[in-house]
Amino acid sequence: MGHDHGAPSAASGASAATSSAASGTLSGTYRKRLLWTIGISASITLIQVVGALLSGSLALLADAAHSLTDAVGVSLALGAITLAQRAPTPRRTFGFYRVEIFSAVLNALLLAAIFVWVLWSAVRRFSEPVEVKGGLMFVVAVGGLVANLVGLWLLKDAKDKSLNLRGAYLEVLGDALGSVAVIVGGLVILFTGWQAADPIASIVIGLLIVPRTYGLLRDALHVLMEATPQDMDLAEVRRHLLAEPGVVDVHDLHGWTVTSGMPVLTAHVVVREAVLDGGYGALLTRLQACVGDHFDVAHSTIQLEPEGHSEAAASLHR
Repeated sequence: MGHDHGAPSAASGASAATSSAASGTLSGTYRKRLLWTIGISASITLIQVVGALLSGSLALLADAAHSLTDAVGVSLALGAITLAQRAPTPRRTFGFYRVEIFSAVLNALLLAAIFVWVLWSAVRRFSEPVEVKGGLMFVVAVGGLVANLVGLWLLKDAKDKSLNLRGAYLEVLGDALGSVAVIVGGLVILFTGWQAADPIASIVIGLLIVPRTYGLLRDALHVLMEATPQDMDLAEVRRHLLAEPGVVDVHDLHGWTVTSGMPVLTAHVVVREAVLDGGYGALLTRLQACVGDHFDVAHSTIQLEPEGHSEAAASLHR
């Protein structure tokens, strides 16, 4: 599970890394799928821009802008994944894993900017109406929906394994829903001639962006603030550690996330003197196995302390 860091007479530390941390981030396994998604999003963008110019549809142009953010966002994700594979250095001991989270934040900000632009353009279109060719608008939107469904299929297995890949998946999902809105708008214009359906479809596309932008930004900031992982119950971790024979107390217990799929935990574990006198290796192994097997912790550092050590250390800092 890990290696010892220190002598029993002082403080004993241990660190453990799971196979996902050793081989790189979870996102790295989906690099080829991200490349395909980028190609699909870029193709959709080009087709939708041409279709928007020929049909006069703001909804198609809004969806094209959304597709462009898909391509840019997934490209950022791919770049972050590439950086995250670089080896750690003495100055960056966790390597570049955190770049993936910054990429997720940037994705969310791009989506927010698109929402503001779409809303502003739609409001203007109500006061300055433009004749839209509903048939062409419909055909292009159907093509975009099919391409987005392919992109969703490529990323469906990845969305629950990495915040970065979740951002990419949500981008494509939102674009697919946007294509549905454009299809409906095109059909309304085609059969009724009601031109207001186009800016309304644009507003729908903008509103689809809001909840996933908020969710992605919230989760990314949760990681950047080094908050406890949502699926890690520190009270339960403490209970498991205290259940090990020889453990008296657990303090300075902290859990956070370096990047998606790489939770980290540190703890000071107070043990009986007899345990340290008899050798601490077996206990350390059990504690590491506990946090690794029960809580899927990617990297743990456990400091073993004899009884009374905490009070003695505290007196030194008064």
